[in-house]
Amino acid sequence: MARNGMSYEPQEKPRPVVAGKEFSFGAIGLDHGHINGMCNGLKEAGANLKWVYDPDSSKIKDFVKKHPGVNVAASEEQILEDPTIKLVASAAVPSYRGPLGVKVMGYGKDYFADKPPFTSLEQLQQAKDQVKATGRKYAVYYSERLHVESAVFAGQLIERGAIGRVIQVIGMGPHRIRLGLRPPWFFDKAHSGGILCDIGSHQIEQFLHFTGAQDAKVVHSKVGNYKFKEYPGFEDFGDASLIADNGATNYFRVDWLTPDGLGTWGDGRLFILGTEGFIELRKYIDIGRDSGKDHLYIANQDVEKYIHCAGKVGYPFFGQLILDCLNGTEHAMTQEHAFKAAELCLLAQRDAIVVEE
Repeated sequence: MARNGMSYEPQEKPRPVVAGKEFSFGAIGLDHGHINGMCNGLKEAGANLKWVYDPDSSKIKDFVKKHPGVNVAASEEQILEDPTIKLVASAAVPSYRGPLGVKVMGYGKDYFADKPPFTSLEQLQQAKDQVKATGRKYAVYYSERLHVESAVFAGQLIERGAIGRVIQVIGMGPHRIRLGLRPPWFFDKAHSGGILCDIGSHQIEQFLHFTGAQDAKVVHSKVGNYKFKEYPGFEDFGDASLIADNGATNYFRVDWLTPDGLGTWGDGRLFILGTEGFIELRKYIDIGRDSGKDHLYIANQDVEKYIHCAGKVGYPFFGQLILDCLNGTEHAMTQEHAFKAAELCLLAQRDAIVVEE
C-alpha cells in the first residue's frame, strides 16, 4: 500500500491508440442516446466512424449533426458487408440488441452493445454460442463505470491496494424519468427488460469488477411501481443483494424517481468497503455543495482525502477495446465478465419479488 497520500492522484489520461482509418466502425440502432457516448469514446481513442444506419430518419438526422462526416447506410447489410468495418456499435431497442449482436458476429465483426445487452437468458445463450463459433467479441457499454472518471480512478486505486481487499460494494443508481421523452418500448418490459435488467446492470457489473469476483449469487431482489400507475407493468424501483464467489457482498438500489429539483439526472453514489479503508463516489453531483461531477473520497490507514477526478483520468476502456479487437486480447473487459454481469441481471429480474404494482 502506498504510504504517501499524494500518490493517490490520477495519472496521465489515455491517448488515441489508432489513427486515420486503421480502425473503422459503424453504428446500427439509435434508440438510446448512449450511442453518442459509445461513438464518442471510440472516436476519442482514434477510431473512424464510417457508417450509421437506423430506419428512423429523424434519429439519423440528429446523429449526423453530432457526428459530421459519417456515411448514412441504406440498410444494416451495407455496413455489415463492408470489409473495412471492424466493429458495430448499437443502442437499439434492448430486446433487439442480442439478436443484432449474433447477426453482426456472423458477418465476422466485433460487436459493442449498450446496456442491457440482453432481455432474456435465451438471448444470452445465443450470443455465447455465436462468440464460441465465430471468435468475435460481444462488448457491453456499462457506462456508469467505463465512462465515469471517478469510477475509473476508484478501480485504479483498488488495483494499487489502497483500501486492501474489497469486501462490500453498495450502489445507488437513481434516474430521472423524463416522461415526455420516453418511447413506448421504455414502458414495455418485453422490450426494455425491466429495471434490474436495465439500469441494475451497471450496479452488478461494478460489483464484480471492484471485488474481482468471477461469479455471484443473487440472494434477494425486489421490484415495484410506486408512482407511475398509468403504466401497468412498468417498474420505477428495484433493489437486490448478492454474494460473490470470493465472499464479497453487494446491495444496490435503482429507481426512476429523481425529482426535478435535482441539478442532474441522478445522484449516483457508490460505497466501496475494503479491509484497509473505504472509497465513496459521488459520480454526478455533490448535492447542495458542488454541481460538478466525479467526486471521490478515500480514507485508509494513511490518509483521508478528497479527489476531484473530472478531466483528470480519462476513459481507457475505449482504446483498450480497439486494441483488443485488433490483437485478439482481453484487456478492456473479458468476455466472461461482460456475460456474467448480464446473466446476474437477468436472474435478479426473473426472480424478483413484486412489492407493489
